[in-house]
Order: sequence, then C-alpha cells, then structure tokens
Amino acid sequence: MKKSVLGAALMAAVTINSVGTAALAADYKQNPYTLTYQDAITENFEGKVNIHPVTYKLHDLEIAANVYTPAGYNPGNTYPAVVVAHPNGGVKEQVAGLYAQKLAENGYITITADAAYQGASGGTPRNIDKPANRIEDIRGMADYLTQYQGVNANRLGLLGICGGGGYSLKAAQTDKRFIAVATLSMFDSGLVRRNGYVDSQVSTIQERLKAASDARAQEAAGGEIIYAADAKLTDEQIAKLPFELYREGFIYYGKTHVHPNSTFRYTMSSLLDLMSFDAASNMDLINQPLLMMAGSKADSLYMTEKAYNLATNAKDKELFLLDGATHIQTYWKTKYVNEAIRKLEHFFGKNLD
Repeated sequence: MKKSVLGAALMAAVTINSVGTAALAADYKQNPYTLTYQDAITENFEGKVNIHPVTYKLHDLEIAANVYTPAGYNPGNTYPAVVVAHPNGGVKEQVAGLYAQKLAENGYITITADAAYQGASGGTPRNIDKPANRIEDIRGMADYLTQYQGVNANRLGLLGICGGGGYSLKAAQTDKRFIAVATLSMFDSGLVRRNGYVDSQVSTIQERLKAASDARAQEAAGGEIIYAADAKLTDEQIAKLPFELYREGFIYYGKTHVHPNSTFRYTMSSLLDLMSFDAASNMDLINQPLLMMAGSKADSLYMTEKAYNLATNAKDKELFLLDGATHIQTYWKTKYVNEAIRKLEHFFGKNLD
C-alpha cells in the first residue's frame, strides 16, 4: 500500500464504523518532533517525561531514533529500559512513539528508531525491507540504549508492534539481553509476503518470486529500482479492500496519523529475503517471559496465535486479547492503548523490576 489522501465519502463511512476519535491525533506539522499521536510531547519540561532525538551508527548507516526518559529522570540513578520496534511501513513518530512515551510515563527509559533504509534513517536504495536488517535494527537499539546514562542493561525489555513484533520474536530468540519480550498485533512479514494475507496469494508464490528475481537483476545491472506496494488507490478501491487491516491501515497511515517518512512501499527485490522468512520458526528458542497481545477482532490474530503456540519454552507466557479491538485500533484507540499499557506495566514490572 502507499499513502493516499482519502475522500470525504470514504472517511465518513469508515470513521463512523472504525476510526472514531482518531481525528484527535496530532498533526505532525504542528509538533516540533513531528509526532503524530494524541497527547504527544510538544516540549521538554524538567520533572516530566522528555523526548531526546538521537542518531547513532549501525554498520556505517546513520540511524534516527527517539529516546524517552521518565519524569524526574536522573542520569545518576538506574532505570529499567524497553526497546520498541515499529510496524512495517511505520516510523518512530507514530504508534511506536506512542507506546514508548506511555512506557516512559510508567518509569522506563525507552527507545524507538526508524529502520535502516527507512524513515529518517540512512541507507540506499530507499525502503529496502529485509528481515535481517529489521532484526539488526532491534539489536542496534539495544546496543545504544544499554549504553544510555541511567539504563540498567540487566533490566532490558522488548516490545514489537505489528511487523516489528515478528522481528522482535526473531531477535529475542538469540539475543538474551532482552529478558522480557512483548508483542502487540504481531504481523509475520515473511508469511504474508509469501502466502498473502490470510493465505490469499498462495497460488502466485512462484510468479512473485520471479518478479523479485527480475527486479534484483535489474538493480544489479544499474537499472531503475522497482517497488512493490507502490500503487495509488482510489477511495472506492480502498473501501473495497478485502481485509480490515488494510482498510483501516489506509486510514491510519494515510489520513489520521500521516507522516511524510511513512510509506508502505518496499523494493521488489526485498521479496527474495522476505518470502523465505518466518517469524514463527524456532520459537522454542525463546526462553524469556513472553506476552503476546492482539485485538480479539483482528483479522491478523492468526499470526499471533501461531507463534504463541510454538513458544513451548517461554517462561510465564501469556496470550492477552484486547476485547473488541481490530489490528489498527490497538495503535491509537484510547481504550485499547490504555488496556495494553496496563498489561505491559504489569508484565515489565514483574520481569524487569
């Protein structure tokens, strides 16, 4: 998908049914940190939760991140910390920033960063979306955050949202610096790129792999970069999309929480890596406490359930359903965000404190 300006007719229909008060989200143009979520920080004050834009190097690429510090932060003290990984197509200023800020309000130092080749982070061609990169992004956030003043490196948690949730599961399988792992609306990027959403494209796997191979060949020959999910859709086409995640995703990313660095497009050649990836493989390697949260009405729930059931060695694992929530509603709707944060506060409080 690509961001689209949605018409009044579509917005009226979808807002009534599913978006509600999402219009209360912050306008990135009016926020000095270009944050898009409701009640986002607009200015740092002593004694309050503060935001600190930072950059750091990861394999010679400059990564753009935001660190959130809790109220009364004193670098001479020690705090538990949480890495927050953003969704596919998302950036640090959207839902990942919202959850990072909310966790900071509960006493954690948190970080969320734009993925390499995406957002405000470096790397060309733009919008490469390879699982190995996204997993390394999460490790890189851990590298940076555990060196941040006041962070207790032995009290490090991980929260992955949507596609960031799938990549967080893979990172936690081998990186035992993360002593507690949580996901929200987990999306298995490899499973969906391979089989299609809800297995809707199984019959075209080989055709799409051939297209990805041809795109790689064109890149190697110095030709134009080919992008997937880069088409513009009309309001009518958006309304007719077969899956609620995609319909509501267009509203969230294209209207209510739009950010200029956020785009659903990715290089076609990335499919060579994506289509052989499976976030739910090797789940038995996770031996940390595991919390997986999802909306009870999310059409993506099947991915969370699959990974959860395979996490046979996770300690104190829990599948927590946000009653009545769809996938995208867990990103912004106050009721569900607050419920998820309360659950995260209990989970991280038990395992990081």
